[in-house]
Amino acid sequence: MSYEDITRTCVKCGKCVPVCTIHDINADETTSPRGFLDLIAAVREGELDLDKNAKKIFESCFLCTNCVQACPTGIRVDSAIEGIRFELAKKYKIAWYKRLAFFLLGKRKIMDLVAKFGYVFQSCGFKIQGANSFENVDKNGKLHKNLGMRARFTLPLIKRGRFLLSFTKKSFLNTQPSFIDNGGDKSIGLFVGCLSNYAYTATALAVLKIAKELKINVDLLKEQSCCGAPQYFTGDFDNSARLAKKNIVYFEKKLENLEVIIVPEATCSAMLNVDYEHFFELNGQSEWAKRAKAVAGRICLATKYFYSQTKLLDLLQSKGKSELLVTYHDPCHARKMQGVFKEPRTLLKANFKLVELKELDTCCGFGGVSMQTNHFDLALKVGIKKAIDIKESGASIVSAECSACRMQISNALEHQKTGVLFKNPLELIASVLELQDELKD
Repeated sequence: MSYEDITRTCVKCGKCVPVCTIHDINADETTSPRGFLDLIAAVREGELDLDKNAKKIFESCFLCTNCVQACPTGIRVDSAIEGIRFELAKKYKIAWYKRLAFFLLGKRKIMDLVAKFGYVFQSCGFKIQGANSFENVDKNGKLHKNLGMRARFTLPLIKRGRFLLSFTKKSFLNTQPSFIDNGGDKSIGLFVGCLSNYAYTATALAVLKIAKELKINVDLLKEQSCCGAPQYFTGDFDNSARLAKKNIVYFEKKLENLEVIIVPEATCSAMLNVDYEHFFELNGQSEWAKRAKAVAGRICLATKYFYSQTKLLDLLQSKGKSELLVTYHDPCHARKMQGVFKEPRTLLKANFKLVELKELDTCCGFGGVSMQTNHFDLALKVGIKKAIDIKESGASIVSAECSACRMQISNALEHQKTGVLFKNPLELIASVLELQDELKD
């Protein structure tokens, strides 16, 4: 199916409108899935110019794929919008600070150096304070918090007052060996993702802890590149294609000796599992689409792998149960794009009390780089709704297998002064295993 076919297929039934994230906070037909498709069709047919107003409209989509899930025929509205963003990027160029960020994400050695300087000088631009996160749960049930930071002034990529997790002194990949032999019969690869590599390193360390307990060997895939999702969602198709091809070639070689590659990040996993193939198909590169599909069959979101392919659940059920009340947020790129939602819940229920949110399956409002920079007011509105729902659940902890959701929700929780903490489900699981080790000692 081409970009044009996507816009022609819609019959305007309207089932997508009630579930649309942007339409929920901006009830205008232009900012609804069928409205987006009508405007894209008008552009394709030469009836509408891609002016600055059109750019603002097309950038307002959160790419949450709620509409795709609701559509009776599964029209990929997100792909159509990504395609028009490519046209906008060609016409108006991508802002210099976004291009700089994308350049750094694509050059790991340079990014390592920049991240190191960021750690040293972070207090100059950010106020360091207690963060909406924690490292572990001790044997008395006490939560140990990380440090976080709040921007002192507005920067091109960061709004003043925005709450972020503190930089790490060293990236995850630079603190670990290339291969970790846990004495197991099988080996897996770990695609860590940029945010877990440079900021939320506890997520990646949790994967290693779990693998050690299960006696599964881990290849750190030291030559992995950024998945390309930030670039793709912004319309930077050239860099997206370059990174995708580089990763596909690398994965093909590595998978000759690995059972599977696991990813503790929903957005990265969806990019590798779903978007690579769609991207190449829609852009007429069928051979690369086939290679992407073949690789995708061996890539798995981490909780899904640990739940379905290991004895982790049995191990967790043999441990004690915590009194901590946890709620779970479904990342759009996990539940809707990959069908992963029961796996993390089942694993968490083994050791924690799990309560569901009132608004299940709703977007947190992260929305990508353009949403966070050009339309942060919209992102914050959606985030606050999510934070209120989390607070009303009564949970002490909210969990999601996505660092983009983590960044967005943590900011909203801090904005609302909820006192609720955020934790990746893998970190919660690892905390159970670490606590058991402490009790043994």
